[in-house]
Amino acid sequence: MKIPIRMIGLATTFFWIFLIVFTVSALYSVKDVQFDFGEPQVSLSSDNKLLFSLPIKIANNGYYNLGLFTMTTEISDEEGFVITQASTSIPVIREDENVTITHNVTMDFNDLLPNHEDYLFNDNELMIHETIGMRIAEVIPVQASTNVSMPWGAPFHNFTLGEIEYTPHNMTYLKAIVPISFENHAFFNLVGDIQIRLYNNVDALLGESQTSIEAQPGSSYDGYMELYVPTADITESGRFEVYFLTQFFNSGPLVIPYG
Repeated sequence: MKIPIRMIGLATTFFWIFLIVFTVSALYSVKDVQFDFGEPQVSLSSDNKLLFSLPIKIANNGYYNLGLFTMTTEISDEEGFVITQASTSIPVIREDENVTITHNVTMDFNDLLPNHEDYLFNDNELMIHETIGMRIAEVIPVQASTNVSMPWGAPFHNFTLGEIEYTPHNMTYLKAIVPISFENHAFFNLVGDIQIRLYNNVDALLGESQTSIEAQPGSSYDGYMELYVPTADITESGRFEVYFLTQFFNSGPLVIPYG
């Protein structure tokens, strides 16, 4: 039995009318989807990474279910190097359903610092790309995104080793006192150790020392380190090698010449 062409055309017309009405009503229902972003929290994960947590309340007051709700965060430097990325998804948010999720993003400093040692010593900015996507009525994809910048405070801002002061120790060694200062511009407590090695101008290791540090956010640190160096090998110039060992990262050597 053949279906008349007129009937096919009529069915096609009704299909497109239904599809248009469905699409318009589905998109219109987006206005009834409400988002409430809570206060972001920063903590330390079990594997010593920074953990950013953002609670999100989603109220679907629209006419249709929302399928595959996904929030994605990408953090990068100003040159586009991606430092970390994380996504949080919900398969379905049903009509008239309220849900609360926590979007977590972790940052490992040891992934950042090998190519960005500057972030230890100079304030900078991180770029954050946020994307939210969903399927209205579990069919129609909708996506929105935004780019924002986040100030980055250097944990060892203006790190400085002062002039070496030598005092007698015994017949063959002097005690070298090296002042250390910096400002913690980071948003976290800085706890760890600083290790220095002192070399003369012919690359001979004269001595090394290590000291513990602790600096609250926004505070300054002033201290000193003591090394015992052989008098006969001291030269007017040379270099320091500085290593930073903290709860979040290990970095070094930072080479600082003297003399």
